[in-house]
This record gives sequence, structure tokens and C-alpha cells, in this order.
Amino acid sequence: MSTLRVAVMSFAHTHAIGYLAALAAMPGVEVRGSDPDGVSTGDSVVELRGRDLAVALGVDYADSYQDLLVWQPDAVVVTSENARHRELVELAAAAGAHVLCEKPLATTWEDGIAMRDAVEAAGVMLMVAFPVRFASAFGKLRAAHDSGALGQLFSVRGANNGMLPLTRDWFTDPALSGGGAIVDHVVHIADMLEGLMGAAPVTVTAIANRTLHATRARAETAGLVTITYDNGVVAAIDCSWSKPDTSPVWGGLTLDVAGTGGTVSLDFFGAAAHGIAADTGLPIESRYGADFDHAMLGTFIDAVRTGVQPQPDVRVGLRTLSIVLAAQESVRTGRTVTVPADAVAAGTAQAPTEPVSAASRQPA
Repeated sequence: MSTLRVAVMSFAHTHAIGYLAALAAMPGVEVRGSDPDGVSTGDSVVELRGRDLAVALGVDYADSYQDLLVWQPDAVVVTSENARHRELVELAAAAGAHVLCEKPLATTWEDGIAMRDAVEAAGVMLMVAFPVRFASAFGKLRAAHDSGALGQLFSVRGANNGMLPLTRDWFTDPALSGGGAIVDHVVHIADMLEGLMGAAPVTVTAIANRTLHATRARAETAGLVTITYDNGVVAAIDCSWSKPDTSPVWGGLTLDVAGTGGTVSLDFFGAAAHGIAADTGLPIESRYGADFDHAMLGTFIDAVRTGVQPQPDVRVGLRTLSIVLAAQESVRTGRTVTVPADAVAAGTAQAPTEPVSAASRQPA
């Protein structure tokens, strides 16, 4: 098995920590990162940036993105601030590298379309980092749906709740994140519904507030988003940063899917041992089970080796982005928003499943 070179561009997102560690542990994978704008704010791993984090994780480091791409990576993982996804994806595509881009795909429709056009023009693949769809529980849900056991679906209720993400303060800066809890959390459930149903969103109605963490956040911290799909399903998503600072875990994700044949309820992070810390008296929780990030990264690495486009692809990223943008417009206007036809069309066409030729790679 030949060694793959995988570059990680920016450590701004905390997911970069887990991705770097997981990739470094994979056989046949060589990892190198670059985070030229990163400044460490403390001594804990989640507070480290730049070379400090690379040293702590034992991975090679490049001082600039240019130096990183001169290394000629086969693939690039983009874990920057949301608003900077486009520039890094375009750099990676121009270097002929396949891309795994952190969610959401982008913060504007124009950036999302530009990213799609960049990877298609370069003949490289783009996968969006939606790890929850790689949970075994979701695979079983999809199998039940595809077999007809659930009958005709008619409603979905999802909740993606978490703590206020202050270890990386850009999450609450709309200029860098594109928004608050709606941007951060709606896309995960929207992606699972895409993977489950393949239906197109038709309308979006959303409400949001900043009651929680009002003095600490610059964007909405609580929201409820309702989506109607062209197959008749209505989905309601609670996307709040509602976990208290004393929560033993960052958050969780649940999904209730109702059909004429039955209802399925899933708690994707529910497998845990619970207790009370003797020194503080606070609750503690130790979660166990398969790591979704490892499964997602394994799928991406396999795709780079085979040249076959993995899911979720750039078009799924666009469709989930269209839902977020419609939700933001609904919050601004107080009205139900119709998802634009061009957004639906952009996320409908299927990416090619034939292997991408190595000859299509561009020089770094």
C-alpha cells in the first residue's frame, strides 16, 4: 500500500485536533499541518494552535500554506474558520489535492458555488465533514427506511444541543462563523435527512434568540428550524447552545423519525457511564462506542485511494447550506422562506462515481 500524503490546513476548528491524531495513527498515511494564523491561548490541547499543537500531537508542521502545498499532498483537510473555507479549498484544488472540508461548506451561497466549481474544474473530489452520518445507528435507520419498514415518512424531530464553544471564540463571531447555533448545528441533522431521504427542501421557517449567554455570544444561541421537503416530510430541529458550562460533555444529538409503519428514536451519543466526581460533586459522564470521526476519515482516505467520490459530497454541502441561509432569512424577516430553485438544482445532480484519474491532478 503506497503512502498517502494528507495535509491539514488551519487548526482553527477544534475538530482539527481529533483529525490530526486519527490521521497520524492510520497505516499508510503521512500527515503534515499548517496553521500560520494560529496563536495558542493556554497550555491545554484545546488551547494550542500552530506549531505548538503540531508538536503536542507529534505531527510534522509547515510554516505556511504555500510550504504545505509544495509538499504535494494527495489530500487536504480544511479545518479553518467557516468564512475561510473557500480560499483554502481553492488552494487545495489548484494543487490537485482531494478535499475534506469541515462543515458547513461555506457561509455564503457564492462561496459554496465557487468551491464546487473549483473542485470540478480541477478534477478533484470534495467531501464535507458530517461524521454523524457514519454512526452505525444511522446506517440501521437508513436500512429500515429503504426496506419499507417505516412506511411513508411524515415527520422528523431532531435536536443538536451543545455548550457555547468558547475555546475557539470565532464560533460566536458572525464575520468568521457565518452565524451562531443555526449555522453550527442545523447542518448535521439536515445532512442525515439528506442521506436518509434524498428529498429536496422546499420551505424553511426559523426563530432564534440570544437569551442564553447574552453577554458572551455575538450570534444567536438558541433556535428552532422547521423544514418542509418535497416528499411531504416536516422536520423540526432544535439547534441551541443550551448545555450549561458545568455539563460533563459538550452536547448530544437525537433524532425521532416517524412513518406510517412506525417510529424510530435515536440518541447518537447516548452510550455512556454516569457518575458524580468525588472532588467537585459535579456529574461526570464517560462516553463509549465507535468514533464517528474515525469512520468518516477512513471513508475519505479510501476514496482518495480508489478515486471514487464519497458521500456527503459538495452538492450535499450546498443543499444543507441552502437550508441554513433560508433559516437565517426567516429569522431576519419573520416569514417562511422558500428555498430557491437554483439552490435545489445545485444540490440535485449526482457527482460522478467513476474513479478520478490521477492524470487530472494539477502540479502544486
